[in-house]
Order: sequence, then structure tokens, then C-alpha cells
Amino acid sequence: MNRSWMNLVPRPQGSSSLPLRYLNSADALLLLCLAAAAIALGAAVRHMLGPLVAPASMPIHLDMWHLPGYALRTTIRMFAALACSLVFTFVYATLAAKSRRAGQILVPLLDVLQSVPILGFLSFTITFFLGLFPGRILGAECAAIFTIFTSQAWNMALGMYQGLRSVPPELEETARCFGLTSWQKFWRLEVPCTIPSLVWNAMMSMAGGWFMVVYSESITVGSTDITLPGIGSYVGMAIDQQNIGAVAAAIVAMMVVILVYDQVLFRPLAAWATRFRLESVNATQVVEPWFLRLVRRTRLLRMCGNALLSVGRRISYLPLGSRPDTMRVDADESTGGPDWLWWGFLLLVCLGASWQVWDYAHTHYTLGQIAYVFGLGGITLVRVVSMLVLASLIWVPVGIWCGLDPTRARRAQILAQYGAAFPANLFFPVFVVVIVHFRLTPDIWLTPLMILGAQWYILFNVIAGASSFPSNLLEVGRNLEVRGWFWWRRIILPGIAPYYLVGVMAAAGGAWNAAIASEVAQWGETTLTAHGLGAYVAQSTQLGNISNVGLGTVVMCVFVMFTNALVWRPLSDFVARRLKLN
Repeated sequence: MNRSWMNLVPRPQGSSSLPLRYLNSADALLLLCLAAAAIALGAAVRHMLGPLVAPASMPIHLDMWHLPGYALRTTIRMFAALACSLVFTFVYATLAAKSRRAGQILVPLLDVLQSVPILGFLSFTITFFLGLFPGRILGAECAAIFTIFTSQAWNMALGMYQGLRSVPPELEETARCFGLTSWQKFWRLEVPCTIPSLVWNAMMSMAGGWFMVVYSESITVGSTDITLPGIGSYVGMAIDQQNIGAVAAAIVAMMVVILVYDQVLFRPLAAWATRFRLESVNATQVVEPWFLRLVRRTRLLRMCGNALLSVGRRISYLPLGSRPDTMRVDADESTGGPDWLWWGFLLLVCLGASWQVWDYAHTHYTLGQIAYVFGLGGITLVRVVSMLVLASLIWVPVGIWCGLDPTRARRAQILAQYGAAFPANLFFPVFVVVIVHFRLTPDIWLTPLMILGAQWYILFNVIAGASSFPSNLLEVGRNLEVRGWFWWRRIILPGIAPYYLVGVMAAAGGAWNAAIASEVAQWGETTLTAHGLGAYVAQSTQLGNISNVGLGTVVMCVFVMFTNALVWRPLSDFVARRLKLN
């Protein structure tokens, strides 16, 4: 009866019924936000494509009403670098995992790239990008984005490579039984297995990128001085002018930006990534973010999203690539005689590169200079080790205490992520003021600066390890009344060792990179310098001495690579062999 009455009611012609059927209040709100974001993005990109002018003609204003525009530009650079890192990750990690011969080159090369100090790239890339886009600000923008990219890409690529190499054999066998091609297997099995690690590494990479913002937006290499509008350059100007209020305003603006993209992007992604975990996840422990609930209430946007997912599924089902039998034959054939030619080719390449390095070093450096730089590297190594020990003594007990309680663990993980994302170099002026006021020794009191940002990796991973510790083992310890130091030594510390090792390795890499910034701290006209390899590279970069920058960068790579080979890899093998909870 009601239905027939509704049919008698005249309806407007055309598409006026479309909003009633496909739009609701959530659609209207999100579409309005998307339109505003698109307009702001277009305005910011238009400025980035303009001509390159002298730094004096585009000054950085410390008025607070300029901060929203600066924050938008910095955010665009951050996400542009993240997009490039994502593309690089899929190409590099897949090639290294799928091709045995490519992996023999790409995996050690990734180890080298991780050990290269990020600020060392500036001296070599700024000239390249400015020459690539002469007279355009796009060259400086590309140099800034590339600097942030180098703080994100290696970690993401290594995480995806490890994920691709650790797909469970039973799932591999299932894909083979279903006759999936290499293309179908990659998108339907391997990529889903890497999604949790990829989302986590993207979050941590964004955190690492914020540390580089100040240095990527205020570029000084010899006579080249370029300032790009953004939060980083705003902070640099505030430090030069000793403006505490501007530094505080930049901190607030940065925290707002981090809060927004964390709630809008990374929280929904983290909740979505739990669907792809191989271990069982209690649905009651997964808190659905508010933004994800808002998106699910939409009609038009959800319909568009489902259409895009449908297109993606169809692409993943395309029968491209070889079948399992063909892949096995190819793998067997690749282990034959041509390996001798391959290793011979690699040997020739290594010999040629070694000759070029020797020829350059012989003409530009003396043995005394090289020995001096290695001595500075030893001083920085002592600083890194001492700060790792101090951070471990503080955060391992705190992380275990938080991780053994689910509520505390969830809150502490959020705080740790925000702490890792917050650029620790904003605290440098405070250290300079305190050191000058109390006449402290810079060689000692500048040392904590290198661990301010990296310490959170230890805390976060220890919390993760304590949270995933088997409850039945804890119950056994309580029943046997195991307490005190014996409980720490025999139960909890061995159980969290794999997680702690991942965190301390990430913290060590962050500390080495932070050494370049932390061994030279500035506040206005006051500059404090500590003896070390980081200060050597930083001062050489400011003077535009490319040969000294190259020497310092190579020496730092040597220290990091030898530390990886002599310390971290043996420890990783020991932990995987003796302390892993299977």
C-alpha cells in the first residue's frame, strides 16, 4: 500500500535523486575536506614550480600566521618522499628477493646505503638536481625530497625484502597447488604477507624523515645557500634569531601535522593491516579508528573505493608470468655453469671500483689525514655505544613494565610513535643554552643529542616483545615463584631478545646518522662543536669541501659495516638460533 502510494508521487527529472541515494552527511563532510585539501595542494605545488630566486628575495617570516602554509609545504615534501620510497621499495625489494643473482648485489648494496650518513648525500645531490632543473625551484625541491627519501627508503626496502623471504612454506605450497602464476602469487600471497611490516616501516620512516626536515629545507653547501619555505626552514630561522616563541610555535604546528596524518592515514592503515597478520589476532583487542568508522559510514566514497578495489583484484588475477613448474625449471637452470661468468663479472667490477677509489684517494688524501678521520670515527663510535647502553638501561625495564599490561602497552606505543616522529633537533638550542650557561664540556654533553630521536625504537620494540610474550610461560614463572634478577635473566630478557635486537640495531643506525647533526649544535651566534666524525662531515659540508665530505662518509660507512658484520649479524644469528620462541 505504501509502496503504491510512493509510486504516485512525482519525482524530479534528471539526476536530482543522486544525492539522496549516494550521498549522506559523511560523504559531504569528507568531500568538502578533499576539495579544500586539493585547493591548498594546488596552490603549494604552483609555488614549487616557480623560478629559483636568491634566498634574500624569499625570506622566511617568523609570523605565526605563515606556519600553516609552511606546514603544508613540508607535508607535501614528506609524502612525496614517502611515495618515491614506496615505489623504490616494491621494485628494489622484489628484485632482490626474486632474483638470486640480483640479490647477491642488491642486499649488500642496501647494507651500504643504510650506513651512508643521510646528510652526506646533500653535498653530492644538490649540484645534480640544480643542474637537472637550471633556474627552477623544482631542482631544490627535488634535492630536499631526495634527502628525506634517503631517510625512508632503505628501511622500507629491507622490511619488505625480509617479508618476501619469510613467507611460510605451507602457503607457498598452497599457491603452487592452486597453480598461481608468479604475478598472481606476488599480489595474492606475497604482498599481503608483507603489508603489516610495510605499514609499520612506513610509519617509522615518516618519523625518521622529520629529523631531516630542518637540513633538507635549509641547504648550505659551500657557496650554495638555498632556503625552501617550510617548517624546517622556519625552525632554522628561529634558531638563528634566538626566537623561543617561534620555536615553540613550530613545535606545536609540527605536532598538529603529525597528529592529523597519523589519525587520518596511519591509524586506519594499521588497523587494516591487522587483517594480514599470519598469527591469530583477538578482534576485541583491535580498536577501530574513528576515521575508518567515518569512511565506512559514507556511501559515494565507499562505492568509489570498492570500485577501485575491484579493479585492483582483477589486475591481480591476470594470468601473467610463469606457472610453478616453469619457475622450478628456471630455478634449477640458474644454478649451473653461468655462475662462474657471473662471479667473474662481479670480481672485475669490484677490481675496477677499487682501482678508481685507490687512484682518487692517492691523489687527494694523505695517510695521516685518513688516520685522523678514522680516529674521529672511533670517538663517535664510543659515543654511539655509550648512548645505546644508557638508552637500553632506561627503556628496557620501562618497555617490559608497559608491555606486560595491554592497556599500558597501547598507550605507551602511541607515545613512542609520537616521540619517534618528533624531530629531536628542536631540543638542540636548549642543550646549547644549558652548556654555555654552566660552562659544560661539549664533547660530553652534546653526546645525548644523538640518541634523543633513536631511543624510541628500543622502547617500541621492547613493548612489542613483552606484549607478545607467551602468557603460559609467565604463569609457569609465577607458579614456581621465580622472582627478582633470576626472573629477568631466565624468563623475560631472553624472551624479548629478538625484539630488543631489532630496536637497538635501528637505534644504532639512527644514532650514527644523528651524529652529523648532534656534534655541531647552534643557537644564534653560539656554535658548539664536539670532536667526532659527525662534526668533521658537517663542517666539511658547510665549507663545500667535497673530498673531505666523501672521506668522512666513507669512513662512517666502514665503521657501520664492520659493526654490522662483527656485532649485529652474529648477535642476530645467536638470537634466532637460541632465543627465538617458536
